[in-house]
Amino acid sequence: MAGTVLCEPTELYNILNQFSRSPRLAESNYLCLIDTRAERDYNESHVITAIKAKWDCDGRLVMPPSVEVDSVKYIIVYDGNTSSLLPSGPARECAERLEKFSRNPIRILNGGYERFSVFYPFFRTQKIIYTIKELENLRPYPVEILPGQLYMGDHEQAGNSCIIKDLKLKALVSVINNFLFLSSEDGNCAVMNICVPDSADADLYASFENLCVFVGSHLSSGSAVLIFSGHGISRCSAASMAFLVYHLKYTLKDAWDHVLQCKRNMRPNRGFVQQLSNWELQTLGRRITDVSEPNF
Repeated sequence: MAGTVLCEPTELYNILNQFSRSPRLAESNYLCLIDTRAERDYNESHVITAIKAKWDCDGRLVMPPSVEVDSVKYIIVYDGNTSSLLPSGPARECAERLEKFSRNPIRILNGGYERFSVFYPFFRTQKIIYTIKELENLRPYPVEILPGQLYMGDHEQAGNSCIIKDLKLKALVSVINNFLFLSSEDGNCAVMNICVPDSADADLYASFENLCVFVGSHLSSGSAVLIFSGHGISRCSAASMAFLVYHLKYTLKDAWDHVLQCKRNMRPNRGFVQQLSNWELQTLGRRITDVSEPNF
């Protein structure tokens, strides 16, 4: 029995936005999101893709036939506003029943629907049934590196005015091989262009300090920032780690683990990994992380 843990809103947000060739939400064994609130509340609005918890006459949880609890990677349960694992309630009761059959921890959303919907109102919906095609066509948002402050994504997300509006972005860091031209709708965003190809011999290190100063100045003024690259996998993840090392004094390993938790398919190329190791040395005064280990 894997047990039950609390899940922060930012964790659920990032789980919803994982993407490789298509949204991970289209995978049947990826996420099962369960709403345990009253049916009236669920019908009024719920988190995207959430199913309504149903109970039989004996008080047993009834799962849809398509959901195999023992093989689902993420099972997340929420009610209105649960913020602890201790008190009983519909979310806790549902999690207790599910944890007997799951290989992975059952997550209870900290703060429930009320807290999540305050942070991410654009993920509220009344839609109940999704086809595979609809799930494959869902528009992923940039992942959240620092809640409400720092995001990481790709060039398509950076050019999407709805995403910029929803995330209240005020600054963009473009780490691509050419300059970003913004539409008039997005012209209120400050932009830093770093023209670097995604190749092992490209020099991203030379831009780390200016990048960190740019991002830090906007975050300190309360502005949200998006760091993006072509596919949102290599250059932007290296830039995001450089910022975490510089401003939060993370070791490179801590920064790596944090960004990997936010975006599971992130992968800086080997040249950028070595440059990040040099950045750790310059910023923290010594090499703490061994980048020769297989994880890097």
